[in-house]
Amino acid sequence: MSRGYFITALLVSSLACSPTWAQKPAAGPTPLKDVFVVGPDTTVGNPLADFKPTRVEYTQEPMDDAGRRELIRAFLMEQGFAHRALPLGAPGLTLYANGRLTVDNEALKQRMFKSGMSAAPGDRVMVTDIKVMADRINIDVNGGPYLPHRFLRHISVNNMPLAGDGQVGESPTGTRITLLFEGRTPRVSAAEVKALLEPLLDFGLKSGEQAYADTLPEPIRQAILEHEILVGMNRRMVVASVGQPESKLRERPSDSTNGEVMEEWIYGHVPQTVRFVRFQADRVMLVKVAALGKPVEVHDKDELAGYREPATTRTVALGDSNGDSEEGTQRRAPSLRSPEQRQTAPANTPKDTKTDDKSVAVNAKPADH
Repeated sequence: MSRGYFITALLVSSLACSPTWAQKPAAGPTPLKDVFVVGPDTTVGNPLADFKPTRVEYTQEPMDDAGRRELIRAFLMEQGFAHRALPLGAPGLTLYANGRLTVDNEALKQRMFKSGMSAAPGDRVMVTDIKVMADRINIDVNGGPYLPHRFLRHISVNNMPLAGDGQVGESPTGTRITLLFEGRTPRVSAAEVKALLEPLLDFGLKSGEQAYADTLPEPIRQAILEHEILVGMNRRMVVASVGQPESKLRERPSDSTNGEVMEEWIYGHVPQTVRFVRFQADRVMLVKVAALGKPVEVHDKDELAGYREPATTRTVALGDSNGDSEEGTQRRAPSLRSPEQRQTAPANTPKDTKTDDKSVAVNAKPADH
């Protein structure tokens, strides 16, 4: 063994055996050692914080076809806000009427941590589908918990799927809220269902019809709130009061002299109360109410006390002309001159087109001498 190799080995062993207190720390700032823990508590929080069951009184009459149609008409494409975080995809949330959710806080937190959220607290949501079943009402929000055509995705022809493969950029975008009742589903109204969903969703937004009704006089606004149809209403008032009709009829009366076509809107089905609303132009001229076992009520007198919605007005600003020229004034031609230059410039007077008595027309026939 050479002497140089022996000295090098001795130095390495002495450095390795030196105490740690003899080693000097490296120069420069001390690095920070922060640790970020990502989990359900930090990403989701407490989704059921301040959850309070509702106390809504509703009828115990069973749901019928008319009530089912009213719910679908009132809820489909209705917009609101999420009161708390909603999970993404199936199985959604199940809420007992005037009760609590069927899932606890920890299980819901773990589910949203793994699958994600379809809506955060305060996000705008939209009801995309509603189904009234025997003991529950299923409300799909933001597209629902399943992909569209989820059964057709299992069928392929010549190795070609009929409805996508469910892998390339396809995932559910919404969730489902199931409102569960004890026993059969009662005939609840749209307002009662919205009140029962208050712990999860807020439908306090005003629709276009509600905002329009607020601009009307008090008697008409009260009639719209009570879903009444008065003679003299226009189409927009009727839609704000009872919604779109189930069917429409257009006919030309036999006694019509000018060929005017009448339009009739029909609400309801037998054996429920049926209302026939006939329009002339844009006004209700006749309302017939046919209730089972009662004589037909006919309303053909103006019930709005002569009220007519004011016509849309146009505000004239920035020197724009309103199109009503005064008598004796002549509108100036468009010009690039400033108003001062136009005032000082001489008016364009038409040239005198009268011909002299001695002038002869070009194509005039010479006089006979």
